[in-house]
Amino acid sequence: MNSKYKQNFIQAGLLAKQVRIYGKMLIQKGASYFDVIAKVNQKIVELGARPAFPPQIALNHVAAHFLPLPGEDIIFSDEIIKLDIGVCCDGAIGDCAVTVDLSGKYQALVDAVEAALLNAEKNLKVGQPVREIGKIIEETISSRGFKPIKNLSGHGLGEYKIHTPPLIPNFEDQSTAIIKPGMTFAIEPFATDGVGYIHEGGVPTIFGLASARPVHSELGRALLIKIRTFNGLPFAIHDLISQDWSINKTKNALDELIKGGVVVGYPPLIEKAKGMVAQAENSVLVDERGNVFISTR
Repeated sequence: MNSKYKQNFIQAGLLAKQVRIYGKMLIQKGASYFDVIAKVNQKIVELGARPAFPPQIALNHVAAHFLPLPGEDIIFSDEIIKLDIGVCCDGAIGDCAVTVDLSGKYQALVDAVEAALLNAEKNLKVGQPVREIGKIIEETISSRGFKPIKNLSGHGLGEYKIHTPPLIPNFEDQSTAIIKPGMTFAIEPFATDGVGYIHEGGVPTIFGLASARPVHSELGRALLIKIRTFNGLPFAIHDLISQDWSINKTKNALDELIKGGVVVGYPPLIEKAKGMVAQAENSVLVDERGNVFISTR
């Protein structure tokens, strides 16, 4: 790990922590979804960074990958809300999340996932198998009467990459990966009162560049130029719409890129039994000496 990347990673984590605190304060009954997202995006830019992915707010039984369609909005009332923040500083990424229970009914679920994250962090060390992290998360959540979501996980963090090896499981799986010096990753437990699995459902509003393939239309090529400014990071359809790019024009060009395999969409992730979902997440750096830094704690 070079010193510049380490410095940038720690800085990205510190900024992500600030943005998470700020965004959490904005989540109140009567607040507008898009007003909160706009302010979170603005805050990231004001801090001299860029979003590592579109800030997301997933509600109730939706675990992640959710944004309302362009032109739609949601006014918060009594939902359980996950706020997922990513901040990018010169390619290094700070990734963190928090859950807010506006209903007053699910604080025990929120507490369970926060305790799972904290217990996992306390036991981190070089040489530790990642499956042991999963075991700690699973045991903590289960001891409080809930279930970890087993087909969601934490993940490695790379330069301009939000998902790299290793996966950090939320249960004791069969992984042989271990924590090594030089790793940067996110621990990301999800807990639910449902069955503990998610599936994809609904219309994607978040996308990523998939592969370099020929694009035949002038419209598609023009949109691809715009997409490449994200440096391979995920983006929302809302990020593409502008005075020059109407909703319909953007959708048509995006559809072409998806059909051609150039862009991939990420649909919302929904708990299979529509159980309530809580999420907590922090980013971790293990330096070349084996010291562990929780950059977003």
